[in-house]
Amino acid sequence: MKKENLTISMEQEKLRATKRYMAKKEVDIERELTDALEKLYEKYVPAQVREYIDESADDTQDKKPKAKPSISRQAETTSTM
Repeated sequence: MKKENLTISMEQEKLRATKRYMAKKEVDIERELTDALEKLYEKYVPAQVREYIDESADDTQDKKPKAKPSISRQAETTSTM
């Protein structure tokens, strides 16, 4: 599924403090924000809509052509000798 960027603002000192204390606990701020957005999605988007979106994403992935395995030049040269 295609991703979209989201831009939010926070006071500089608060953000700096948040990052500092999260780093001390070895917690990634981007991972935490992603988890929070996922929880908002699950809270506000009805289950039937989420299911439809998931099925649509699965259908899109199924329709993509599979990559053909490629043979390296070295393998071609070696096999012909």
